[in-house]
Order: sequence, then C-alpha cells, then structure tokens
Amino acid sequence: MSILAENIHIGKNSMIAPSVHISGVKSHAKNVYIGDNVFIGDNVQIFCDDFSIGDYSKIHHDTNIHGYKPCHIGHNAWIGQFTIIDCIGGTIIGDNCGIGAHSQLWSHIKYGDTLEGCNFSGESKLTVGNDVWFVGHCIVSPITAEDKSMALVGSVVTRDMKYNEIYAGNPAASISHKIGYQFKAVSIEEKLQKMNQYLIDSGVNSKMIKIVASESDFKSDGLTYFAVSTRRYTKNLHEEEIKFMRYLLPEKAKFVPISK
Repeated sequence: MSILAENIHIGKNSMIAPSVHISGVKSHAKNVYIGDNVFIGDNVQIFCDDFSIGDYSKIHHDTNIHGYKPCHIGHNAWIGQFTIIDCIGGTIIGDNCGIGAHSQLWSHIKYGDTLEGCNFSGESKLTVGNDVWFVGHCIVSPITAEDKSMALVGSVVTRDMKYNEIYAGNPAASISHKIGYQFKAVSIEEKLQKMNQYLIDSGVNSKMIKIVASESDFKSDGLTYFAVSTRRYTKNLHEEEIKFMRYLLPEKAKFVPISK
C-alpha cells in the first residue's frame, strides 16, 4: 500500500489492500479521509489532492479515481470493480449510493485541439445525491443526479436525473412512467417492524441496540440508537453495533451517523 498525503485519516477497522495506491495528481495528496469500517480492494488507484469516503463504504478492485479537484464520497457507498470516477471538474457523491461494476463517472471533456477551434473542452462538477444507484456499465456525464434516482444497466447519462426517477438507454431517458420508481412510500410503523425483525434475525445482542422512531428518542447511555424516520444512528463503534451495520448493508437498510 502506498499513501502519500499531508493529512490522512484512516478509520477504525478499515481494510485497505496492500496494492492500493493513494496520492495527489501533482506529487502527493493534501487530504485523505477514510471512514470507519471501509473496504478498499486490490489495485485501486486514487490520484486526487482531496479525497474522502464515509463509513462502511466499499471500493472494489481495479477502480480508478482521479482528478485535480475534490472527490467526496458519503457513507455506505458500494463501488463495483473496474469503475472510473473522474474529479477533474470536482465530484460529490452522497450517502448510500451504489455504482455498479465497469461504470464511468466523468466531470470533464477534454481532448480536441482548441487552437484548431475544437468546441469541446470543459470541466463541470458532477453531483450525485443520496441513495442514487447506477446499476452497472453506466457512463455518466457531469450531471446532477437527484436523491433516489437510478440508471439501469448500460445507461449513457447525459442529462440531469430527477428525484426518484428511473432512467435507461442511450442517451438515458426516464422510464418511470412505465415501470414505476426506485423507492415507494413506507410508513414509520412498517419501518419499525422491519428493523426490529432485522435486529432479531441478525443474531446480535439486542440489549446494546435500540430501534426508535425519531432522533428525539436518542439517549446518551452507551447504547446505539437507530432512528427509522431519518435513517441516522448514534455511532459508538461497539462490537454489536458493527455486526448489526454489516448485517444491514447493502440491501436491508442504510443508516448514517449523527454529527457529533
């Protein structure tokens, strides 16, 4: 493993393969933040001056992340193998996002000779909201993908993706009017029932974890509280909490820690 950075944070229980290379695009990175319980697989390359990734995120093997501007990835990310994430124009990816294998996310277009009059040269920020899913083999231009939007396998995304809409094709267009939306409405009561069942099924010590409706029910008693209304929890990093989080991810439930 090679990490060249002025300021680096690697969280507890994070696993970084020996073949991972992290450095800046010029000489070495200024800031690298890797959250708790993060997994970064073999042959991952991160060439970025300012890089961060949140708790319980996974970057699978042979992924390449590069660019001049910051690349910030939230909690619970799942980034499939052979993915390219470009941050030459700057890239922000929210919490709970999935990027399927062999996808490419771009924030610039550069190559043609501008002296000769090429019209296509530019950098633009790529912004991906929370709970966004690029299913796999997606090619994404520097767009804004709003929360809960989704692009099906093989999509070529050239325009902004709207809230909870599902896109497909080349160029990708919304097909939600045909197949519905990525997320449906779920009541607080249903969420409480599901989470309490997950707690039972997970086999963890339930005395250490409390499932509640809202953050107003949180207490400072050393237990880990999960609020289903906001999908936030009180991070204590005790063994039972980590086991439960790993049981929930990636498809049962995604929670992010409250700000300390």
